[in-house]
Amino acid sequence: MSGRPLDVLEASLGERVTVRLKSGDEYVGDLAGYDQHMNLVLEDVSRAADREVEDSDPVEDTTIIRGDNVVSITP
Repeated sequence: MSGRPLDVLEASLGERVTVRLKSGDEYVGDLAGYDQHMNLVLEDVSRAADREVEDSDPVEDTTIIRGDNVVSITP
């Protein structure tokens, strides 16, 4: 997948993504939406621990992540 960042996000809508934050935390969820500031809306969100996704029930149904905190988004 290549292209401009917002094009990559558009192509990833509805797909499972991993989001790494400045704090080092990682969240895995379905990308439900985003805006030009890369604020993200994730659904069925779980926290990644030690690079392995916890397969237990999701931590939250819907989570909004402010774009300023995002280091990377992996489709």
